[in-house]
Amino acid sequence: MEMKNNVTQFILLGLTQDPKKKKIVFAIFLVFYTATVLGNLLIILTIKTSPALETPMYFFLTYLSFADSCFSSTTAPKLIVDNLSKKQTISFDGCMTQVFGMHFFGCMEVLVLILMTYDHYVAICNPLHYTVIMNQKMCGILVKLVWVGSFLHSVTQTFLALSLPFCGPNVIDHYFFDLQPLLRLACTDTYVINLLFVSSSGAICMTSFVILMSSYVFILYSLRNHSAEGKHKALSTCTSHITVVIIFFVPCIFIYTRPPITFPVDKLLSVFYTIGSPFLNPLIYTLRNAEVKHAMGKLWSNRVSTHGK
Repeated sequence: MEMKNNVTQFILLGLTQDPKKKKIVFAIFLVFYTATVLGNLLIILTIKTSPALETPMYFFLTYLSFADSCFSSTTAPKLIVDNLSKKQTISFDGCMTQVFGMHFFGCMEVLVLILMTYDHYVAICNPLHYTVIMNQKMCGILVKLVWVGSFLHSVTQTFLALSLPFCGPNVIDHYFFDLQPLLRLACTDTYVINLLFVSSSGAICMTSFVILMSSYVFILYSLRNHSAEGKHKALSTCTSHITVVIIFFVPCIFIYTRPPITFPVDKLLSVFYTIGSPFLNPLIYTLRNAEVKHAMGKLWSNRVSTHGK
């Protein structure tokens, strides 16, 4: 940290400053976060222990669940603790760590969603060559590229945050740290940095959303030649995935593709993609997926029988 940076800690105002509302926020998000972590861990455990789910789609789903758990963990625990404490502060280093973690696991979620869409596209549009294209080696390479891409993106965002000088104001009207709220506190012209920020995070969100939705247009168009049963199964899977994509990307696009200005709805929208989306993903992928529900039921019955013995 350079000498021109006089700020060693920041103060978060959170979602509310009302003591009664803070208790309600604490209870609600404690439930949401606990359910998110347990739900995603259950999906990972179910897929890892079920031979019937050893396919690329579920292989990628384990990484989506892992990314969801970690992404939620970068913001939710701090939000929960802050609603019980009087001083809602975080160190400069803690702030930079949160920026890195958010962008690393957020980018990982984006890239894994793209891989899952690609998997669906190959399975529906090119079924005869599916096992050749989506073999185990290829899936492993794609996941490694996701890790590398996520790391490079998060390092870039952290570098932009570290380049900002802070010499006075340290109060942020938000419940977590990101470049957008930090830009408003910097004591320098942030036009270039915001441009780099939008061209990185904003471009990733917008481009990924366009790629994903375009892919599903091709997938849905190709379903016209399938049987009624095949259409129903493919549509069920695609609907689940499209729902996840919309819940995650629409708030992200609104937050990350604009100048550094504040809207009252910002914090609410941020809740959707930082806490809401990771919470809903396990529900969407299990409640609408007969294979996963069957595997979970089998895992539970095996556990009960083992415990009974």
